[in-house]
Amino acid sequence: MSAVWHPFTQHATEPDPLRIASSEGAYLFTEDGRTILDGISSWWVVTHGHRQPEIVEAIQQTASRLDQVIFAGLTHEPAEELAEALVEVAPAGLSRVFYSDSGSTAVEVALKMALGYWRHAGDGRHRIAVIEDSYHGDTIGTMSVGERSVFNAAYDPLMFAVDKLPCPADDGQATLQAFEALAETGEMAALILEPLVLGAGGMRMYPPEVLAGLRAICDRHDVLMIADEVMTGWGRTGRLWACDHAGIAPDILCTSKGLTGGVVPLAVTLASERIFQAHYSTDRRRTFYHSSSYTANPIACAAALAQVRLWRERDMAGILDNLSRMQGDHLADLQRDDRFENARQCGTIAALDLKVSDGGYLAETGPRMRAHFLRQGVLLRPLGNTVYVLPPYCVTSGDLDLAWSAIASFEG
Repeated sequence: MSAVWHPFTQHATEPDPLRIASSEGAYLFTEDGRTILDGISSWWVVTHGHRQPEIVEAIQQTASRLDQVIFAGLTHEPAEELAEALVEVAPAGLSRVFYSDSGSTAVEVALKMALGYWRHAGDGRHRIAVIEDSYHGDTIGTMSVGERSVFNAAYDPLMFAVDKLPCPADDGQATLQAFEALAETGEMAALILEPLVLGAGGMRMYPPEVLAGLRAICDRHDVLMIADEVMTGWGRTGRLWACDHAGIAPDILCTSKGLTGGVVPLAVTLASERIFQAHYSTDRRRTFYHSSSYTANPIACAAALAQVRLWRERDMAGILDNLSRMQGDHLADLQRDDRFENARQCGTIAALDLKVSDGGYLAETGPRMRAHFLRQGVLLRPLGNTVYVLPPYCVTSGDLDLAWSAIASFEG
């Protein structure tokens, strides 16, 4: 038996994991010779494709001259160049770049920045508003601002209280009204949200108008908006940032997953200038006391910089539009199948729900679907009875035919 303890895996019931020997483009290749289509971009991280040559080359070149360098009191070219590039492509007003190493840590950094801002401003605000069914990570702070469920029930004594907003439905008026009432108290420090798509919460989607409305309320009542674009960033919703659909800029933005093209771990929290200036002082007590050992790893920064350059050099708008169209065509075909319901799409993300009597994350439907899809040569990981396809941008029409045929062939 392997010594490895896998994530989100009940080893008492799950089959032995497939051993992957190599990867390329949209595919994974097992040690026993099987070919598996990566229909979920290996948990939403792979953007242009596995082992994208430009990113691999950047890693190799940087590794030949730099490895980890302490980032407190020192800096290096890959981090400096990447920060400049990110500020250029980020929503307007995000002028400061703080490095960490995962989506969870990026959100933890954002929460600490927001609370630090209000403390240094001499304001007692500390309440944080969240959206029901959201997910922001698996560290204590990120679990606190995410949905409470079986996934984190054991750690409830460690988590702090938050103010919950209903998940946006229809025109989102209930969400907007609930947030307006909270914001009017003058006690709200920040609103944290996944813009347009609640990923792990079941690929639940809401329109850009709701996001714009939430931003307007933040502006009226001076509440900081934290956009968790860890999953939605780097084109998943059809644009570089999900916030772009609403024409808004958050006060703080978190990005990871696709930041390096899905090759190596790296995360960034981008902040507006006023957040930075609240911490900028000759009083050392205002220092932003946060770091990790591998902050701004030069090799990871080089990978991310190569990924950003691909966005500049390629017709990403055309690539995303084409993938979105292909996804929409397949979704429309399966929507006519009465075994499924609630078909939905946001850019390159397409999802629908299998009609079952035993829905929910702990139901056996999800594991049975996963096993069926793997037998068909496709890696898909349903969220309960929600099936979604979130592929690398290099997929072909034939690749998507394979993925959606696997879904259609599931007998329940």
